[in-house]
Amino acid sequence: MRVLPSAARAYILCAVLAACACIAPALADPATPWPSVGLLAVLYLGCELVKVCPLMGRRVPEGLGSFFPVVLAAVFLLPPAAAALVALPGAFAGTVVQRPARVRRVWHAAQQAIAAWTAGRIHGLLGGPAALGAGSSGGAGPPDPGAPGPAAWVADFPYAMLPAAAAAVAFCLVLTALDGGVLATAERRPAATAWHGLLTRSLAPHCVHGLAGLMMAVMWRSPYGLPAALLVLLPMYISCWVFAQYHRERAAHQATIRALVQAVDIKDRYTRGHSERVGQASAMIARELGMAEDRLEVVRIAGILHDVGKLGVPTRLLRKDGPLTPEERRIIELHPEYGHEMVRGIGFLGEARAAILHHHERVDGSGYPYGLTGEQIPVLARVVAVADAFDAMTSTRSYSRARPVPVALAELERCAGAQFDPDMVRALVEAIGRQGWHPTVTSDEDLQVIPSGPPADKGGAPADTAAPDGRSAPEDRSAPDGKGAPVLAGLPAQAGRPAESGAAPQTGRDADGAGAAGAGT
Repeated sequence: MRVLPSAARAYILCAVLAACACIAPALADPATPWPSVGLLAVLYLGCELVKVCPLMGRRVPEGLGSFFPVVLAAVFLLPPAAAALVALPGAFAGTVVQRPARVRRVWHAAQQAIAAWTAGRIHGLLGGPAALGAGSSGGAGPPDPGAPGPAAWVADFPYAMLPAAAAAVAFCLVLTALDGGVLATAERRPAATAWHGLLTRSLAPHCVHGLAGLMMAVMWRSPYGLPAALLVLLPMYISCWVFAQYHRERAAHQATIRALVQAVDIKDRYTRGHSERVGQASAMIARELGMAEDRLEVVRIAGILHDVGKLGVPTRLLRKDGPLTPEERRIIELHPEYGHEMVRGIGFLGEARAAILHHHERVDGSGYPYGLTGEQIPVLARVVAVADAFDAMTSTRSYSRARPVPVALAELERCAGAQFDPDMVRALVEAIGRQGWHPTVTSDEDLQVIPSGPPADKGGAPADTAAPDGRSAPEDRSAPDGKGAPVLAGLPAQAGRPAESGAAPQTGRDADGAGAAGAGT
């Protein structure tokens, strides 16, 4: 718990206390159907542990989520407090890959217990148990064999669907509400964005799980009892397996993307790890803007692949130490178009393709390849442009030292409105102000990143950009006029314009051109 903010610790503690209050009546009530509670709890536990079953091939990815039909069947079959008890073992056993693991397990157990209790109360208030037809047994097991005919146990359809659907929706609402709260307290996300997209992503899966749970409950109360109820889980298990295959295919896509990034890093050795850091910064901006989770992943991939077009640029130009000729500059400025062509056939990238093509456009129209202005530039391209510039300024290269993060952010703010979209700059500043900048790069295990850069020179000026061998740094290779003039903060490059005092000129050996404003290529 020490790694969590105090607000998150208090929030989780409150959830645990609420969960204890939910299950307490079942522990104190002698009428609690313990055999049914134990059987359903073990069944839910087994469904969670089946994720590592050899039939699944490998461990199911974390994104698969929990197997909720059994919990929802307990909601329909048992009193609310007993249903909350059923959720505990499986929630504790759920897959957790991020630390602190114990705290996460406790949180999941409390969260699911509260959700099951709430769903059970809703189901009972709407007459769900009566609509299911409890029979003379009145419990969760099969009806009394002496009960008069099938009418004693057959559910009253379609009326049984309404309380079941309401319970499933309540279950989803409680889970998403609690998830948003823990995101707001543990990750310090703004309240406006902490819950954004959670309900829309979760509602349909929970309704499907609710339908399966209802089928299981109906079959459980039939004369065939538990064996028939277990047969309902078979289609859900198959769906689980298919979903796991989808995740593995997606992991294969990620491996392909990583291979492309490593190829770029090998070819342009001056920007090792740059692509992944741009992806991370792009995701921070997108999250701050409140983008949906699926779009957030697209913008992260766009940031990672923004420089993939370098594979089409001759290596001698990327590694050239001296000034570039106008013709050489035009060749390097083709890399966004090369990158767009390379990923054109990758369907799942979606908007990422446009971001790769346009991440060097500037809001004042002085960018390339098409000189788009303002809103003409795709949203994701404007996100990646800011992330690209930020990492170019805060990364240590062979010929220039990293600028401190506050200096780089101030430079971006100075360029907002001319070179960068002000909303994107503001989002990055706010995200880093709240979370800090802690880049993680996996494409090269030996990569060393200095996130905040070396101390600034006296007076707060950025560190010099002299090459380590004493030669002056090469000229900017991304200036739109092709003349190698320094690009000053917030201004397009102009031939013959003198550099401002204290503003480091853009360098060009990396086609990133991290200059005063860090307008990278």
